[in-house]
Amino acid sequence: MKRWLALALLLPSLAFAGPLQPLAAADVPALLKPPAHGERLIALWALDCAYCEPNLQALATLQRQHPDDIELVTVATDDIHEQRATLQAHLAAMKMDTYPARAYAEATPDRINFLLDPNWGGETPRVLLIRADGTRRGISGELTAKQLAQVWPGT
Repeated sequence: MKRWLALALLLPSLAFAGPLQPLAAADVPALLKPPAHGERLIALWALDCAYCEPNLQALATLQRQHPDDIELVTVATDDIHEQRATLQAHLAAMKMDTYPARAYAEATPDRINFLLDPNWGGETPRVLLIRADGTRRGISGELTAKQLAQVWPGT
């Protein structure tokens, strides 16, 4: 009987299992912390963004080419409370559901935008490149092969 009760109590939490996690203002400093080595790419995207999917695919390809040097994290600027199922389905359809994924969980998304990058106006797609030495670079818009080669030589 106790096992059934434990399972019944656990089932509601399983509805939220999966890779997509909320991103609140308090979580931003940890996300922006430089990696121990290599680079962290934070790919900011939105459901209504035309160039986001090709950018995510290009970044995933780059990460697969350099798995020991590049960590890829996707961050949806859409509200996780209103769009969780749609975001998870979209990540799965893009085959991006194996990467760490976050989505905004604040009533004021502009606050998270500013905390992520004070120079960012909120346009998507946006990539934040954070290197182990603490240097950062932000790139907005569609990623071209030329941009990828400038940022990551040898691509």
